[in-house]
Amino acid sequence: MPRNSSESSLDDTPSRLPRVPEAFGGVQVNFCKNPSCANFGVPVSPVSGRGKFADNAYTVVAAGKGFPIARCNSCGEHFPFKSNRGIYEEFWRIYRQTHPVASCPEALCDHHRIPVDTLGAYQAFGQTTIGSKRYRCKKCGRTFSVKPAGLNPIAKQLRSDKNPTIFRMLTGKMPLRRICEAADVAPRVLYERIDFFYEQCLAFLADRERRLPTLNIKRLYIGVDRQDYAINWFQRKDKRNVILSAVSSADNGTGYVFGMHPNFDPECAPTQIEAAALACGDSGLPGAHRRFGRLWLASDYAAAVAETQKRNVKGSLVEEIAGTYDEALRRTDIESPEQITGTETLPAIGMQVHSEYTLYGHFLHLLTLFDSVEKVRFFLDQDSGMRAACLGAFAGRIKDRRCDAFYVRIAKNLTVDEKRRLVRDAESDFRDLAKRHPGMSEEEISLLLLKQRIAQAQQIGKWKDRWVTHPRPTMSEPEKAMCFLTDMGDYDEDHLAWLYNKASLHAVDSWFNRLRRRSSMLERPVSSAGNRGRVWSGYSAYRPEQIGKLMTIFRACHNYLWVGEGKEVRQKGTPAMRLGLAKAPLDYTDIIYFR
Repeated sequence: MPRNSSESSLDDTPSRLPRVPEAFGGVQVNFCKNPSCANFGVPVSPVSGRGKFADNAYTVVAAGKGFPIARCNSCGEHFPFKSNRGIYEEFWRIYRQTHPVASCPEALCDHHRIPVDTLGAYQAFGQTTIGSKRYRCKKCGRTFSVKPAGLNPIAKQLRSDKNPTIFRMLTGKMPLRRICEAADVAPRVLYERIDFFYEQCLAFLADRERRLPTLNIKRLYIGVDRQDYAINWFQRKDKRNVILSAVSSADNGTGYVFGMHPNFDPECAPTQIEAAALACGDSGLPGAHRRFGRLWLASDYAAAVAETQKRNVKGSLVEEIAGTYDEALRRTDIESPEQITGTETLPAIGMQVHSEYTLYGHFLHLLTLFDSVEKVRFFLDQDSGMRAACLGAFAGRIKDRRCDAFYVRIAKNLTVDEKRRLVRDAESDFRDLAKRHPGMSEEEISLLLLKQRIAQAQQIGKWKDRWVTHPRPTMSEPEKAMCFLTDMGDYDEDHLAWLYNKASLHAVDSWFNRLRRRSSMLERPVSSAGNRGRVWSGYSAYRPEQIGKLMTIFRACHNYLWVGEGKEVRQKGTPAMRLGLAKAPLDYTDIIYFR
């Protein structure tokens, strides 16, 4: 688990670049990500050995001008360097949501991650009208307030009786303007209520999820995927969208969503960060060696637009898998999935984070959440950045055989008729096999089919990863292929078939669908040829920070308030009930009045 670190001074910039980015806060992810390699989890040494008989595990080479990478001398795998400071900062941003730590809110301050109870770091500075304690940072002089535990959440709030109604409307896909009309509130009041619901949901989720270690969970099967969200432009002169990417993890067994984190930091001020980056010479350094390596600077964004060569790969499922490998190889940074186009821009308020850093922060957050879980299995969308982040964060548990990871690829461009045909043909083959084995159960026949498919696994891509097609498709996953990323050769064929049978993205995809169905601000915008690639929706957000707030609000409702929809009704109760974090479905008022 990463350690708390206060090392964030701008004076730390070295005059000469080190061989490898230094560890920060206990984080060091610059090592070979091949689980079967002897160097898996072994960091690149800061000192290169000299002489004929020097034992160097890695060689530092270049993938392009100003872009050093490492080559593993054991297996030959190449991987880009990442800023451990940047990964730690992103982890800390996410970690604070579950473990709130009151500290200086100024992102550039050395005390940004120093708790208020640290001796000599802060000065008591009175209190607010509702009783929150106020502090002044002794480093930067910033004043801020901290709400004490047990404080009435609706103290000094006018018309608090409207809160349950507004909460229901907000999570029932009602547009914001319509909520103002129906609830008879001004837009300013509505946005204040959204902030209030967000803070209450954060506190509620943090309180419940801190109880995870007490549940004695033996196994978790976690699906992980990303979803992009478009922010509307608000200037006629610049009709470019801000596109945020959010990574989410959901348990396939219970449907519980453990997190959804967009690559956006609302606490960073672009003007201040750009000036600080210029002062410390960040623009002339490789990204992994920068003080602000996790953040998108304006100059980097412009360069990324010029480099982008995005290709949409279509064809059979195997062709799509191979095309994704080829697309990753064409990138200078194989771990960065972002493809920036000329129709996109950076946020005016807050700063966009390189998505691979959010992926690392997300998985390090899961590492802390799942510390007491006996074994965790991850099912990842085919994404090289997601693979690197998962294997980098969970390397220790993978080596201890307490964690495994699979790629899962689903054919998503099929029509309903094509899906039905695939399901019908597969069920026909299954029934034929069942007739030939009358003494076997349905589950045993499924595992038998999987063993046959595993023996026929197809090698795809440069790394010759072995992909297995699932023999029993469903309407939600009509054509599915899986790749075992952490295969050490130590599982017998029955155990292996059982794990392949568990591989699915159904829970996280269902969560994404629910978000789109129940939130007008998070539904997919419409793109037209006349807009030249730009997208627009009158219901979409205009401020990027609203995306993260809504995701947190909906995650609380999904996990604790809403029971299953459609076929999910067969799973009784809420995801939190099935996981053991709740005994009954909760009401909106349980979150509103939580203290």
